[in-house]
Amino acid sequence: MNFFENTRKPQGFGGKLMTKMMNIGHAKLSQWGFSNISVNPDAAVLDVGCGGGANIVAWLGKCGNGHVTGMDYSKVSVAESQKLNAAAIKQGKCCVVQGDVSAIPFPDAVFDYVSAFETVYFWPGLKKCFFEVNRVLKNGGTFLICNESDGTNDADEKWTKLINGMKIYTSDQLIAALKEAGFTEIKTYSNTKNHWISIVATK
Repeated sequence: MNFFENTRKPQGFGGKLMTKMMNIGHAKLSQWGFSNISVNPDAAVLDVGCGGGANIVAWLGKCGNGHVTGMDYSKVSVAESQKLNAAAIKQGKCCVVQGDVSAIPFPDAVFDYVSAFETVYFWPGLKKCFFEVNRVLKNGGTFLICNESDGTNDADEKWTKLINGMKIYTSDQLIAALKEAGFTEIKTYSNTKNHWISIVATK
């Protein structure tokens, strides 16, 4: 396995290193993504593909009276997220679980927000996974997607060759899959300079 495969599913020492790199490397993208939504401080949040846990920290800062759940299918990511958010977990404000986005291990309509930072590239079938996100969201809930690659920069395609199973989507492809999965109001935000994309979809 090459080192970059750890972006898809962190494993072993290389995976631990990658989660730390993700926390630093994705910080500006995350800040920009969060700037496109308003957050209820009492919210129940699910961060899918939580990686190293930095976005859980960000959510906890915005939801002081709420609860944040992190989920990842990598054991390494779960462990690193738990370590970074140990205090909040101890306080009962946070939990981090191992799980698959194509079969999210939670009941219907339990979250106010679901976020996906730099992760939908690796999801096994967008429509099915987006349907699962829709299922666990409350009516009126928000799904936030943030990607560093908007599908319009040819230079980004090198990553799909390096990382098995990675697919970069355009905003049109993401919007089409969101509509098929039952999302109604969909807003797109673009940072054309960096080829970043953020989509805010409402159930």
